[in-house]
Amino acid sequence: MTVAIVWVDCDRKHTARREELMHQMFINGTWSRGTDARYFDVENPATGEVIASVPDASAVDLDHAVSSAQNAFGTWSSTEPDLRADLLSAFADRLEDEAGEVAATVTAELGAPVKLAHRLHTQLAIQDIRATVEALRTSEFKRVMGNSTVRSVPIGVVGAITPWNYPVHQVVSKIVPAIAAGATVVLKPSELAPLSALLLAKLSKEAGLPSGVLNVLTGSGAGIGQQLVRHPGIDAISFTGSEGVGAAVAAGAAPTFKKVTLELGGKSASLVLDDADLDAAVKVTVANCFLNSGQSCNALTRLLVPEHLLDYVEQVAVQAARKHLPGDPTLSSTRMGPVISEGHRQRIWEHIRSAQTEGARLIYGGSERPAELPEKGFYVTPTIFSDVDPHATIAQEEVFGPVLSILTYDSVDSAVSIANGTRFGLGGAVWSGDTDRAKDIASRIRTGQIDINGAAFNPAAPFGGFRNSGYGRELGAHGIGEFLTTQSIQL
Repeated sequence: MTVAIVWVDCDRKHTARREELMHQMFINGTWSRGTDARYFDVENPATGEVIASVPDASAVDLDHAVSSAQNAFGTWSSTEPDLRADLLSAFADRLEDEAGEVAATVTAELGAPVKLAHRLHTQLAIQDIRATVEALRTSEFKRVMGNSTVRSVPIGVVGAITPWNYPVHQVVSKIVPAIAAGATVVLKPSELAPLSALLLAKLSKEAGLPSGVLNVLTGSGAGIGQQLVRHPGIDAISFTGSEGVGAAVAAGAAPTFKKVTLELGGKSASLVLDDADLDAAVKVTVANCFLNSGQSCNALTRLLVPEHLLDYVEQVAVQAARKHLPGDPTLSSTRMGPVISEGHRQRIWEHIRSAQTEGARLIYGGSERPAELPEKGFYVTPTIFSDVDPHATIAQEEVFGPVLSILTYDSVDSAVSIANGTRFGLGGAVWSGDTDRAKDIASRIRTGQIDINGAAFNPAAPFGGFRNSGYGRELGAHGIGEFLTTQSIQL
């Protein structure tokens, strides 16, 4: 059966047929169509058109991938860290060489605007790899404690399950630290956006990564994903996705006592103090909330401001939102593309309707489809609510779309309480003209990562959450540590 990936290139001047391997799975360093000859379609969110058909992996395919990873583990786990670092550095080089193709793939499968696909989805992944390589080169894997030599050793075979919203960055943030640690990997990317993961597998092979170290299976989370979690040959699971599925992953892994790392949802607060640069704080928060069509787990979706500044904040927020009208992601002028699917668009609209029913005041957006856009494609108007009750559904639940809630507070203590007043704890921000004051407030907010005055993302710093946002950390030295276990040798 011949299955081809066909989509319109970013300049829309011609169609391109991707090479044959791009619609196969990657097992033991070779390309496979799978044992059952079952396929599922991948849609372009900007048009709703099918752009690819990829294999739906079977239990036999899973066994093959796990066996390949197990067979590769002995040699790879004993490979010197410097050699592992060299190969991962070569992988980053190949990704940089093919950045244009990688970005075009992300635009096609996710609907990310071309500039965003290059700057965020592709370049950030390259930075992730290079930061991990640097951490690997400086890591200590053993130390002496009295009459014991304590070793940090690779955990074994890692099952990595990644989401669709950052299909390159999320894959890299799991597989690269695991491989750096000396583990081997079976990756299951999201069935909604699997194409870039297959391209990464191709680049890893070209970089010289040994066969079996990285294996990629395509299929559904409920199908092959669930089987991967339960497979007795998998030693650890790293999952990013919703809290409901995360709970099911943890439960599914429990009978075989796998180590589990979960990076789940968020409802991050951007807390603006009364001495902050108000214009900058509001504009950056709006841009962050609408980034990637609002499909970011650490998006700043709650804007907390002093009551007496609300009128001005609303004016600045609405002006900023007007710059984020969704459009054709293949155009360089577009800042926001579609959301991933029709089902996801319906869920976002339901949140918007629910917020209005509960009494939140709509100040921008809210309509179900931007009038300027064609009927095809899964577009959502960026939306802002104000006077939002901290306990309202829109202030408590992750929308995962371009929807911002503005909340007010009457004291700093109240603001901190509101910021901490959800079951999540992934990201956040504090804005103040006094850096020391901002640091003090940030230290009181229960979240895994928090930015002060728009600080840049650091790919070497640990990323992960508190409470229902999950446990474990990704990226840099902490990311490598998630895939190590400890052995003590007494003399």
